[in-house]
Amino acid sequence: MGLLSGLKDSLQRVTDSLFSEDEQKRIGIYGPPNAGKTTLANRIARDWTGDAIGPESHIPHETRRARRKENVEIERDGKSVSIDIVDTPGVTTKVNYEEFLDYEMEKDDAVRRSREATEGVAEAMHWLREDVDGVIYVLDSTEDPFTQVNTMLIGIIESRDLPVLIFANKIDLEGSSTQRIRNAFPQHETVPLSALEGNNMDEVYDKIAEYFG
Repeated sequence: MGLLSGLKDSLQRVTDSLFSEDEQKRIGIYGPPNAGKTTLANRIARDWTGDAIGPESHIPHETRRARRKENVEIERDGKSVSIDIVDTPGVTTKVNYEEFLDYEMEKDDAVRRSREATEGVAEAMHWLREDVDGVIYVLDSTEDPFTQVNTMLIGIIESRDLPVLIFANKIDLEGSSTQRIRNAFPQHETVPLSALEGNNMDEVYDKIAEYFG
């Protein structure tokens, strides 16, 4: 029995060591449509891997399926953090095909896009509830952050006790207000940036390493 007990203990130690190793952290990029999530995801991916994640567009819901970029290694102050970036579809309470008609899209294409966008919202919510280890929440700093979607998503993130960074994007545009976003969610750190222009990316990477490293 002593030999059997020792064998069990050895097997348990091996199993514990296998499953205690840190897995790659999945960081979801979330926020409403057209906040600049994919622009930011592409900026991070290009800076550290040389490759983009997906196409960018001024038309809402360009990202209608979650896209994942693995093994993004960010080096800051002699240390490095390796993460998987998940660029998720913009979350909204309703997708109406008519909003796409304003972009000279044919009705059939608009209906298809709205259906795919609705499916994308469901996929984004599944990732949030099941498959991400941290969240980068992107908001357009020229827009009012006090919305039902933002309140709901931040609430879900908090209920899962996930580390979250709020990025106030588009600070290069007139009417931008980082303070308005800080006032909306004072319990979380807000970092200003322009993903399009690359403004303040040093602080962005410092905070990503600090929060998710």
